[in-house]
Amino acid sequence: MNQILVILIVALCSVFGAIGQIFFSKASKTMDLTKPFELLTNYSLVIGLLCYGIATIVYILMLKHGKLSILYPIIALSYVWVLFLSSWLLNEQITLIKSIGVFMIILGVALIVR
Repeated sequence: MNQILVILIVALCSVFGAIGQIFFSKASKTMDLTKPFELLTNYSLVIGLLCYGIATIVYILMLKHGKLSILYPIIALSYVWVLFLSSWLLNEQITLIKSIGVFMIILGVALIVR
């Protein structure tokens, strides 16, 4: 499989993982661990698990076609997506420090992938 395609698919996995984290955050607002059967009807939790699960399975499949030392750092892009998605969907603030951190993550991933 083409290495660029593998890298793009793993980057997409990082997006799905980030979406899963957003849904986990939403699910946490209504979770009650004293009522375990209600977890099955917590749709944010279920969607989060599905997104995260799909991302994990596809990532594992991509490891067959690429080097772990290159593909795993791409998963760090999920931090970037979470920052933007949490700002957009959860009204969290993007501060200067967070922006610098995101820039450093992107730079680090770019250096490793190169």
